[in-house]
Amino acid sequence: MKYYLIAGETSGDLHGANLIKALKAEDPHATFRIVGGDLMQEASGEKALIHTAEMAFMGFVEVLKNLGKIAKNLKRVKNDLLQEKPDTVILIDFPGFNLKIADFAKKHGIKTCYYISPKVWAWNQSRVKKIKRVVDHMFCILPFEVDFYNKWRMHVDYIGNPLLDAVASYRFNPAFRQLNGFGDKPIIALLPGSREMEISRLLPIMAELPYFFPVHQFVIAGAPNFEEAYYKQFLRGIDIPVVFNQTYDILNNAEAAVVTSGTATLETGILKVPQVVVYKANALSVRIAKLVIKVKFISLVNLINNFLSVRELIQEDCTAFDIAHELGELINNKAHRASVMENYDILAEKLGSPGASERAAKLIVKYLVNN
Repeated sequence: MKYYLIAGETSGDLHGANLIKALKAEDPHATFRIVGGDLMQEASGEKALIHTAEMAFMGFVEVLKNLGKIAKNLKRVKNDLLQEKPDTVILIDFPGFNLKIADFAKKHGIKTCYYISPKVWAWNQSRVKKIKRVVDHMFCILPFEVDFYNKWRMHVDYIGNPLLDAVASYRFNPAFRQLNGFGDKPIIALLPGSREMEISRLLPIMAELPYFFPVHQFVIAGAPNFEEAYYKQFLRGIDIPVVFNQTYDILNNAEAAVVTSGTATLETGILKVPQVVVYKANALSVRIAKLVIKVKFISLVNLINNFLSVRELIQEDCTAFDIAHELGELINNKAHRASVMENYDILAEKLGSPGASERAAKLIVKYLVNN
């Protein structure tokens, strides 16, 4: 069967790549067409129609500024779908774009599978009505999403969280420190995000942290869609190494981490690294978000546990001083650090076991065969 996968950002590229591998195992005759990043290209052996680097725009204002580019991408994908005529289109998160594609696919008789539900539980919950209409099969990766959809009388499949697969399959490098020249000084990991807006706003703040922790060394986890020079421009001459394609090794060797809100907060929680979650965006975007978003927290760790498991510093609270204070507590306050680790144990219990990609692949093939 022919599978058409669409991911619009770095985290979706990771999940899409693992799903492609699982689909290959489940369907030996599988062929692929992708909109995604480097990992999906490698897993499928196909060049992406559009790369994630041309897709990800975060925040209301940023999206408005790029409406022309988004419209162009939508047109390219729609035309390509009609030409390729896949057995199914598999949409990975990225709802602003992917729900429009789902609507288009439905009108043209293409089966739609949604892998990683849009966060409709956070804002504009009425979008569930559209999802029920245009999505044939929904696969959820967060435990509380099942109850949410059930309230709207929509059947969904909970398949576990694919980040558990990514962590479980990762080969940690025992020589990580030696190969990168880091020595024995304790490491604090900096994860400034995978979008230009996040990095440009948060990395200059993170760059001030070494002044507070002279006995530690800081390491930046670089996103694959940027060059080292891009990061260096925000460091104000401060020597902080940028390491690419080794995020899990960085976290595995870190005493604590500063993490931009997003998928990385959950990865850090799964790896049980004490973290402080940070976020800073366009002021107008944030004001709009506060009016429409209906959740208490911004980090996935806190959302899944449904209580404040790790500290969140947002907007005016996101300063070098406040981040340094929380880092100091995580490193030096044994009781506080132990509390965070206990919260991670609760998180692990709620997430369950690895195997999300395989479970999703089995269900997708089953639904298509039985159609």
